[in-house]
Amino acid sequence: MEGTRSSKIVKIGGFAHVRPVLLGGEYPVSIQTMWKDRLEKQDLEGMPGERVIARIAGLESLGCSILRFAVPDLAAAEVLGELAKRVAMPLVADIHFDHKIALRCLDYPIAKIRINPGNIGSAEKVRSVVLKAAEKGVPIRIGVNAGSLPPDLARAMERTEITRADALVMAAERELSVFDELDFYDTLVSMKASSISDTIKANRLFSSRRSEPLHLGVTEAGPLIPGIVRNAVALHALLAEGIGDTIRISISDTMETEVLAAREILGAVADSTGSSQIGRGIVIVSCPRCGRNGFDTHAFAERWRDTLYSLKKDATIAIMGCAVNGPGEARHADLGITGAGDSVLIFKHGNIVRTVSPADADKAFKEELDSL
Repeated sequence: MEGTRSSKIVKIGGFAHVRPVLLGGEYPVSIQTMWKDRLEKQDLEGMPGERVIARIAGLESLGCSILRFAVPDLAAAEVLGELAKRVAMPLVADIHFDHKIALRCLDYPIAKIRINPGNIGSAEKVRSVVLKAAEKGVPIRIGVNAGSLPPDLARAMERTEITRADALVMAAERELSVFDELDFYDTLVSMKASSISDTIKANRLFSSRRSEPLHLGVTEAGPLIPGIVRNAVALHALLAEGIGDTIRISISDTMETEVLAAREILGAVADSTGSSQIGRGIVIVSCPRCGRNGFDTHAFAERWRDTLYSLKKDATIAIMGCAVNGPGEARHADLGITGAGDSVLIFKHGNIVRTVSPADADKAFKEELDSL
C-alpha cells in the first residue's frame, strides 16, 4: 500500500515445483490462511487426498498465495512434507516447542518455517534451525504472539515496566539478533495480539526500526463478525501507512472466508488510499434485501460467490433485490442482476440487456458474465 516504509524483499518458494511469492519492496500484499485441521497420512491417500489438493487449488483461485499448517509433531511434519511434494502453492510449517520438528520439515520442499521465540527453546536450538534453513534456501518467520512472550519480557510487562507492544517488538528484535549474528537475513516478522491497539502499536514501532517484511493479523480475533471487524480496523490503519507485506485474517470460520475477508480489506484500503499496489479485482455490490425484494439476493450471492471471486479480472458485480436498487443505484456496475416484479433484469453499466424469468436467471447471468 501507499506509505513511506520500504521493506526488504524475501522470496517464499521458487524452488523445485513450488511457485515463488515475493514479499516486501513494491510487491503486492499477499494473502494467506491456515489449514484448520490436522492432516493425517490417510488424508493424502485416494479420494481424500484428491479433495485436499482440490481445496488448496480452490483457495488459490480465491486469492490465497501462501498456506500455513500447524506441525505439532514429527509425524505431522512428514505428512506436510508429502503434501508439499504435490502442490505448487508455497506451504508453511508452523512450529512450537520442538526445534527438531523444524529440522525435519526442512527435509521437504516446504517453503517457509514459522517459529515462536517464546517457546522454541535455547539460542543453540534456534541456531540449528537457522543453519539448515540457510542451507536449503528457506526463509523463516519469527512469529511473536502476546500470549507466549519470553518469560522475562512477560514479567516486565506485568510489572508495567514495558508495554505489551514494547514486549512484542523486543521479542522479535531479540530473535533477529541471533539471525543477524549468523548472517541469515531471509526473515519475516509477525507481532500479533488480540488487542487492536497493541497490534497497531507493535507493528508501527517495529517498522520504524527494521526493514524485515511484516506479516499482519489480529490473533484470536473471534467468530466471523467480530473477527473481521477487529482485523479490518487494525490492518486498515497499518496498510494505509504502508506497513505490512502479507496478511492473514484469523477468525473462527472457514479458510475460504478468511481469504475473502483479506481480499475485501485489501480492496477497501486500496479504495480509501488510492493505492495502485494491488489490482481492483472483483468487487461485489449487493443490497441487504427488504420488503421490496423481488429477487433472493442472499441465495444468489452465496451461489455465485466463489465463481465471481475466482475471476482474474477487474470488475464490479451488482446483485440487487428490486428495481429501486437495481440499474439506478448500481449504474456503475460492469454487470448486475436484480428482481423486477415477476422478472429478473440483467444490466451492464445501468443499461438493461436481458429480462428473464427467475428460473433462467443463473443461465442468463453466466452468459453475460462470460462476455465481460
